[in-house]
Amino acid sequence: MSLNILKKIQPEAIINCAAYVRVDDAEYFADRAFAVNALGARNIALISKDLNSILMHISTDYIFDGRKKEPYIENDIPNPLNVYGNSKLAGEYFVRNTLEKYYIIRSSSLFGAAGASGKGGNFVETMIKKAHNNEEIKVVDDMIMSPTYTKDAAGMIKNILIKNLPFGIYHVVNKEQCSWYEFAKSIFETINIKANLSPIKTNTMQLKARRPMYSPLNNIKLKKYGLYMESWQEALRNYLIEKEYL
Repeated sequence: MSLNILKKIQPEAIINCAAYVRVDDAEYFADRAFAVNALGARNIALISKDLNSILMHISTDYIFDGRKKEPYIENDIPNPLNVYGNSKLAGEYFVRNTLEKYYIIRSSSLFGAAGASGKGGNFVETMIKKAHNNEEIKVVDDMIMSPTYTKDAAGMIKNILIKNLPFGIYHVVNKEQCSWYEFAKSIFETINIKANLSPIKTNTMQLKARRPMYSPLNNIKLKKYGLYMESWQEALRNYLIEKEYL
């Protein structure tokens, strides 16, 4: 069905945003994760090849193990810790081995106006809702990442296509890094809301899937071509303005 629709459209470029993103559930439903993240990527790559279209495939920081202790660049060697990460890496390999005209976009810890249906929204909205409900909020302070505003990521994807950058892998995240606790604290401070927030360690949580403890990404290739993204603090403020919290 997808092939028939795309044949009618004859797109110059296809953006594959489909993903199975339930990281813990993927440990028990690996077949579902690989069906969407790996075989789904292969199928859309084959369609792109048939149509001679550029494929823009979205991937993740979870293909890395977090042991590097400094932001990952595009040519660092992946080593996923969980089923989700392995399924996303398999999708990358299918795209790379099927096509010449592709962009693999690795992003991280996305938040945006639409939220993620697979995760029931986004971290920012979840934190604000808990604060308004006067809930006790515990957030890990030892897992470091690159929070990224979906609007910024989408704008950069558009720039990559418009500027016809060389095909390959690109990291697309907002600048700088923080822990999830620091991110939550910044949300509350920015909108000046009181919250019963406290830090906890990841090993105290009952998570089914192992996660990289340090997975910030470095947009080194974007910088090479004169493209830059704002800091996550600026991005968060812009998101909160868009959602009329400010």
